[in-house]
Amino acid sequence: MDARLLEILVCPACKGPLDYRKAQSELLCKACRLGYPIKDDIPVMLEDEARALTSEDVR
Repeated sequence: MDARLLEILVCPACKGPLDYRKAQSELLCKACRLGYPIKDDIPVMLEDEARALTSEDVR
């Protein structure tokens, strides 16, 4: 994933920062408790495609 892209991406729901989880291929918004998938190095920044995070994911 391009580091420059990661610097400018924000959560589409709250405009907050995202944490990149390379192993899970996901961008996490701890404030909204949503995980946005990354498919073929392209972040899918749609709320409908995001998964709800568990309390363990937010750590």
